[in-house]
Amino acid sequence: MKRLAVYCGSASPEDPRYVQLAYDVGAELAARGIGLVYGGGKLGLMGAVARGAKEGGGEVIGIIPEALVKAEVANHDCDELVTVSGMHERKQRFTDLSDGFVTIPGGVGTMDELWEAISWSQLGYHTKPVGLLNAFGFYDHLLAFNAKMAEVGFVRPAHQNILIAATSIHELLAKMEAYQPHTPIFRMKAEEL
Repeated sequence: MKRLAVYCGSASPEDPRYVQLAYDVGAELAARGIGLVYGGGKLGLMGAVARGAKEGGGEVIGIIPEALVKAEVANHDCDELVTVSGMHERKQRFTDLSDGFVTIPGGVGTMDELWEAISWSQLGYHTKPVGLLNAFGFYDHLLAFNAKMAEVGFVRPAHQNILIAATSIHELLAKMEAYQPHTPIFRMKAEEL
């Protein structure tokens, strides 16, 4: 993995562990020689992950929609800051520029990015690993919901391992490196659906 897209919030929660976690993720990517592709902002967890990567000597590529340049206070310290027309183009650029996806704590926009990465993998638009860093139990309920969708039958057995979860960045990156792509819907026969 040469570059990873990191999905996270632009907010700074009161609990300082979240901002520190983002910084540590960026620093770990840099230490491993993995470039960071992220949302292009300098506030909140977004800013922290970029600082961690940059201060660790890593490559930092920000992708930010025009409408959010001022609202998110664009990070002009990126090695490359790409301004795009909107959110759809932003997510496509994340996919085009990265070798996988890491989701750390965040809000609605982070969930949108995560579920789209999973959906595109399931369909066959990409074969890249989709990781979820479940630090501090933040995503316990989301993982339970994902398991419930599988239990009920809304996630096919062939696709139940698309979402790769771990509680530490070290464990998550190891699992992502070992990821074996599944059979996407685009290559399945009707009787397998």
